[in-house]
Amino acid sequence: MNNEMRKKIESVFLLQKSQQNWQKAFLSETPAVRQRIEQELYEYGPLSQLFKDPEITEIMVNRHDQVFYEKKGSLHQSADFFYSEFTFRAAVERLSNLCGTYMNREKPFVEAQYKHMRITLIFSELAHSQTLISIRFQSQSLLKLEHLRLIGFLSSPQHNCIMKILDERKNFIVIGATGSGKTTLLQALLAELPQNERVITLEDTAEIRKPNQVSAGLLTRQDPSRQVPDVSLDDLLKRALRLRPDRLVVGEIRGAEASTLLLALASGHQGSAGTLHAQSAQEALLRLEMLVQMGAPRWSLYSVRELIRLSLQNILVVEKSGQHRRLKAIYRISSHETNGLTLHRLDENN
Repeated sequence: MNNEMRKKIESVFLLQKSQQNWQKAFLSETPAVRQRIEQELYEYGPLSQLFKDPEITEIMVNRHDQVFYEKKGSLHQSADFFYSEFTFRAAVERLSNLCGTYMNREKPFVEAQYKHMRITLIFSELAHSQTLISIRFQSQSLLKLEHLRLIGFLSSPQHNCIMKILDERKNFIVIGATGSGKTTLLQALLAELPQNERVITLEDTAEIRKPNQVSAGLLTRQDPSRQVPDVSLDDLLKRALRLRPDRLVVGEIRGAEASTLLLALASGHQGSAGTLHAQSAQEALLRLEMLVQMGAPRWSLYSVRELIRLSLQNILVVEKSGQHRRLKAIYRISSHETNGLTLHRLDENN
């Protein structure tokens, strides 16, 4: 949006107090200006246009006149914005309705999935008097492992190593920072599985697509109003074991469910996977130890490490450097020594 168009829209909004002048000014404008005004009044303001850009992966609004978006891995500030606090609050309300919920002092958060958007709203009272909006878009294209190799996400030796991990039904986790490509890689790996293998996915928000028709997905439930009981990942894991899974896949391991998951993997559910926020394989092991102890505080550190060794075989590390994402390294958990678990890198010659 150029400055001239923005000034025209602002001038029309200034005439809202006079109904007659408002209608005259609105009808005299170009179709593009009228469309933008209608978006401000009846849709999602500047977000409506951003929704249409397939290259945008995330939208963030800090206040009514500050709209940011991520495109091709980089953050940008939008030249467009909401033209008043009133239209901004109305758009927030429409987003809440889109998610089938509402937001107020008693219910100050909205975290919901709508189609391919993960929508997070935080009430103004908790955010320096400015309601926060964050909308993350899930990719609509399903990337295969071979395509990731062709675009440089992983090398040919890494491709071969990963295929061996899948074929030998090794348990693994994909680790990395936010936005580094963990889910992208995990989804590509699941696409390589046989069509007759039943995968049960467990997530907080629906990001992982089922790899075939025989697979199924489970979602946690959190209700801040406490009208219905919460359902945690740990609850889902216990039920998933009764659904005849060939493989279990946890969208993000981040709580006490880690102990239940590792016990399940150690008892025979081979070929399972998950993601974990960590910068390195060593950090991932430390985080796993802490998460397992959250669910099993009486276990000794030696027992926790031995469980990790028995249940988990490989760690895949992804990273984001600038706008580029890649598979940085593949490790095997090789042994349990007196000072902890040891790692062996499988793609040293990469």
